[in-house]
Amino acid sequence: MLVLLLALAAPAASVATAAPSRVAASRATLEADVLVQLNAIRSAHGLVPLRRSPLLDAAASQHTAEMLQLGYFEHDSADGTSFDRRIARFYPFTPRFHRWAVGENLVWASPGLGAAEALRLWMASPPHRLNILDPAWREIGIAAVHSAAAPGVYGGLPATAITTDFGVRS
Repeated sequence: MLVLLLALAAPAASVATAAPSRVAASRATLEADVLVQLNAIRSAHGLVPLRRSPLLDAAASQHTAEMLQLGYFEHDSADGTSFDRRIARFYPFTPRFHRWAVGENLVWASPGLGAAEALRLWMASPPHRLNILDPAWREIGIAAVHSAAAPGVYGGLPATAITTDFGVRS
């Protein structure tokens, strides 16, 4: 199994032969499992659970699909936009907020990846662990995308990528 991860503190990919409704259900289940397991870890460390943000979900989903479609694995977008500026397009800072911060964890594996494995890998990596255990975060966006044959760094292999975008606005 090939696995890569990246962490920072501050269009749909092709899908295997499963029917679209089954793919959407399995994607939703994987994302929900990531949230449950991530919040269990936070709770075990005395931290508040994170709640899903539709805005952060959209940021994570767009980036994850783009990475698998274009064959790259980076926090920055394919056009060079930094991860924080990319997320801000979906999760903006507005004058009503005094504080705004975002962070991001990425992981991919071939041929697939489950929530337990993603969390195990992130917790074994100091920068990823810091994001998961950062007491400042209040919201999260989660995207899990599978490609039957991802180009570029994925070598044309089946790949599953998961992005977690952490945020706080107050």
